Amino acid sequence: MEDSVKKPSSSTTRRAFLGTATALTAASYQRVMGANERIGIGLIGFGLIGKQHLGNYKKMTDVDIVGVCDVYKPRLDEAQTYSGSTRTQGYSDFRKMYENKDIQGVVVATPDHWHALLTIMACAAGKDVYVEKPMTLFIDEGKWMIQAARKYNRIVVVGTQRRQGKGVFEAKKAVENGQIGKIHSVRIQSHRNVWPGFGVTPIEDPPESIDYDMWLGPAQAKPYRNHRALYHFRWFRDYSGGQMTNLGAHTIDQVLWIMNATGPTLVMSGGGRYVMEDDGDTPDVQDAIWEFAGPNNKWTLTMSIREANAGAGLGGARGTTFHGTKGTMVQAGSYEIFPEMKIDPVNDIPRFLGHPVGGPVYTDTKPTPWLKGSKGGVASDPRYGTGGEDTMMMNERDWVECMKSRKRPLCDVSDGHQIAVVCNLANMSLDIGRAIRWDPDREVVLGDPEAQALCRKPYREPWETALRSLVTV
Repeated sequence: MEDSVKKPSSSTTRRAFLGTATALTAASYQRVMGANERIGIGLIGFGLIGKQHLGNYKKMTDVDIVGVCDVYKPRLDEAQTYSGSTRTQGYSDFRKMYENKDIQGVVVATPDHWHALLTIMACAAGKDVYVEKPMTLFIDEGKWMIQAARKYNRIVVVGTQRRQGKGVFEAKKAVENGQIGKIHSVRIQSHRNVWPGFGVTPIEDPPESIDYDMWLGPAQAKPYRNHRALYHFRWFRDYSGGQMTNLGAHTIDQVLWIMNATGPTLVMSGGGRYVMEDDGDTPDVQDAIWEFAGPNNKWTLTMSIREANAGAGLGGARGTTFHGTKGTMVQAGSYEIFPEMKIDPVNDIPRFLGHPVGGPVYTDTKPTPWLKGSKGGVASDPRYGTGGEDTMMMNERDWVECMKSRKRPLCDVSDGHQIAVVCNLANMSLDIGRAIRWDPDREVVLGDPEAQALCRKPYREPWETALRSLVTV
């Protein structure tokens, strides 16, 4: 069964990977856009999120869906039909799509293990990119993506769209204004119950309708089973970081942006796949703690992931909570601030039978709120971001407008890298079973060569050769 995956030849060159496509300079790009204000885009990956993207871009009057690409033939056919245009071209090989000069921007909505390389190769081919989160599987991929975006003068937006929401902007202002005092901890919960899991699919030959070798791409060759491919790839560490990177990318992004933070200095994480009865291997229980050192204060971020308990009877997860000295802010699309009470600290000491002589003396000071509660924004589901503003459409529009103006987007590739670093460090800590000290300025692990080695994983050939032909590794 192992032999069902053919090993591609490594004798390739940059021209072979990119065909005849060449990168446009910023000036030449502006000339192209000046002649034609319509943006031609190509979509890679017609899955759950890819279909949502296609549906959104269909609504935009200044966008043409020029091409769609998928390695699974039934989805490729469906995508062409769903595009609503008989002129939309279908591709089973993204490299052919990159040769199409009518495509100015590429949407990467593939499984996670393809995100980095597809983005890098699109930049080198002169395409702007909207890449889905999580941006990377390991830390160095983000460095390479930033390098490619800057080297080839590309606009690269990451699909961490929730920071586009009005409530997130307002929550950020409240924190910057010191409204809830000194923030010392932030807590995230991502709890659901899908036990016993999604079942077990057998190892078998891949169906003729899917190019499994291309689906694997830079990932190491593994025997085919249905759950390793369509949708359920999310529960395999070969292709995903589990819920830490899947949902954590969204919530952690909002925290970093609101707190004006870049990277942590210490990470600790534990957990594993404890109770699921299926063929996945990502954690169904994971707890992580990150320490951050800001210019004026230190604070911790904790995240709790549960795949087999939704917290029935506990009131449910209301959103991300920011704990300050004067108040607590709950943020989930909307935000709400609850006041802490100002008290005489002595009065909080247990009274029992009273203190002997020389002990603390209680006072008649009454508790009063430190601040007046407030709220704003549009509420959404704290896990999936649904039910509120259409922040995905807002992020897509930002990409399109920035493609025209060449201005920095709100969710830039550098922001996506910072988010991915936080998520990936937690998974690295879980994998090696110990805390990791991190230098957020130099982006290196401190004093732990084994952990540092996890920042970089080799691609399967010929994709390692392709990578090295485009960026400095």
